[in-house]
Amino acid sequence: MRKLLTIIIFTFYALSSYGQKAKQKESSRPFVLGEIHELQSKVLGEKRTLNIYLPDGYTPNDSVKYPVIYLLDGSADEDFIHIVGLVQYYSFEWVNQLPKSIVVGIATVDRRRDFTFPTTIESDQKRYPTTGHSDKFTAFLATELQPFIDKKFKTTRSKTIIGQSLGGLLATEILLKSPTLFNKYIIVSPSLWWDNGSLLNKGSEILNAAFQQQTDIYIGVGKEGLTPTAIPRVMEVDANLLADKINATKSKTVRVVFDYLPQEDHATIMHQAVSNAFKALK
Repeated sequence: MRKLLTIIIFTFYALSSYGQKAKQKESSRPFVLGEIHELQSKVLGEKRTLNIYLPDGYTPNDSVKYPVIYLLDGSADEDFIHIVGLVQYYSFEWVNQLPKSIVVGIATVDRRRDFTFPTTIESDQKRYPTTGHSDKFTAFLATELQPFIDKKFKTTRSKTIIGQSLGGLLATEILLKSPTLFNKYIIVSPSLWWDNGSLLNKGSEILNAAFQQQTDIYIGVGKEGLTPTAIPRVMEVDANLLADKINATKSKTVRVVFDYLPQEDHATIMHQAVSNAFKALK
């Protein structure tokens, strides 16, 4: 009887120990992709969330500095995760299509408000009453966000902006009105139809021979068709007109790459276009 009892007790402890080890093996921990920072903006009058990816090997005390990629629509449930994946992949040593870079994803609050300039189209004013404040958002980028990133992280002077759709409209507006704010522009399916394409008629210092900053521009568009406007416009045509406009520059430091992706549409183009851009602008 004692022998049987000893066997039972030993078996119980053995099973208990095995169960504990099994539980230990099944333990989990968070998979960390980046850092979340909050920046109180005086210009915008609100707090903005920033999702930030730091490249492998980044060390605050090291002397190495990194280019910065600013991503519009940079929320975790928007474009941040898959753009960071591209940045990480193309910066692998065995791929070497992109230098190791910091990615700053700017989480969206109201993209119609932040990414559009005032429109003269009354129907759009009524349909989208919060629009028309891209000037404030651009000021936020220039006077608050970029200085914050440069102070907090080890950055070079290389600054890229990525924007798609209304984000592409904003990136185009910055390129034409404040071109030195970034030196690389990745513009995907820009909503140039806004205000009946008025941005395409704007002049810019990048068109002058005196413009000296090295500026690389990628413009990608898919098979996207008619725009949501009373006067019919075609997104592919508008994107091509933008590329032609920039190509007419007299500056020797401005380079533009136009990329038509007929296999993609407005919903699917972002990932492939940015991948192409990284390779084209390296």
